[in-house]
Amino acid sequence: MAADREMRVVEIGEPGGPDALRVASRDVPAPGKGEILIEVGAAGVNRPDVMQRQGLYPPPPGAPEWPGLEVAGRVAALGEGASRFSMGDRIMALVAGGGYADFVTVAEANALMVPAALSLVEAAGFPETFFTVWHNVFQRGGLKSGETFLVHGGTSGIGTTAIQLAHAFGARVFATAGSDEKCRAAERLGADACINYKDADFVAALKEATGGRGIDLVLDMIGGDYAARNVEVAAEEGRIVQIAVQKGAKAEIDLFKIMRKRLTLTGSTLRNRSVEFKATIAEELSTHVLPLIESGKVKPLLDRTYPLEAASDAHRHMDDDHIGKIVLTTGRGET
Repeated sequence: MAADREMRVVEIGEPGGPDALRVASRDVPAPGKGEILIEVGAAGVNRPDVMQRQGLYPPPPGAPEWPGLEVAGRVAALGEGASRFSMGDRIMALVAGGGYADFVTVAEANALMVPAALSLVEAAGFPETFFTVWHNVFQRGGLKSGETFLVHGGTSGIGTTAIQLAHAFGARVFATAGSDEKCRAAERLGADACINYKDADFVAALKEATGGRGIDLVLDMIGGDYAARNVEVAAEEGRIVQIAVQKGAKAEIDLFKIMRKRLTLTGSTLRNRSVEFKATIAEELSTHVLPLIESGKVKPLLDRTYPLEAASDAHRHMDDDHIGKIVLTTGRGET
């Protein structure tokens, strides 16, 4: 595996639309101290990849310039001091960039063994969404059994993951989505109810569903005018966690409502956090979530796969109606 000297990558030409993505050749990287080299079988496609393609989300210093935040594959080489995995192990990993490639290096602390219940294609849809959801819903948001939880974009990769995990840990789960079909899909995953935001006001619907109490924890990737509506729908002592701003980064909100309800408004990004920070999330996922994967109670939901050279088509599909994760496959080894 590690005998390859060159690899394919999907680079970004001039920032712009999906056609900005093109296949190029690069040298296979060597793993550094504490790192492993992964021969990539599959790589997840995420909204931050789209933003990077558009020139809106540059990679952090030291990361490859081509996109890709999550991969699954096999260990192809071990860097100095790397000892957690063995050659050939099936691995899934959160990377700071460079996942759209045949090979990628990653700190071994940010990788996990692929459970036997998952194929490599399914595993490629795990790291970015499960790391993000675990940190923002459970670590930062503090969701507890018996609380009410709302996730916007319920059939996105983040949404399908958040619904499954919140349901598995005993929350009463609500979601929003843009069609009745998507709402039914969210409910099959464990949402107690899903509101089609094109047909109904989610604030009114959820106030009614909770007997006027509102929602304990809101996970929002929409931003814009949703910010004020999240404050409106939040219960007293509620928490709102912002993880993306698809409708805009600026909003007008009523600060008095935040004060009166004693709300917590927070948010985070994950890509630029340290290896050590991501390692703590990996450890908690290994303890609390991988057993759910192994038992079949939770699973990354796949929408469609594309070969690596069709990354442009995969990005176009991100803007279509899709339910779950979009994944690129390299054709290397078992997936």
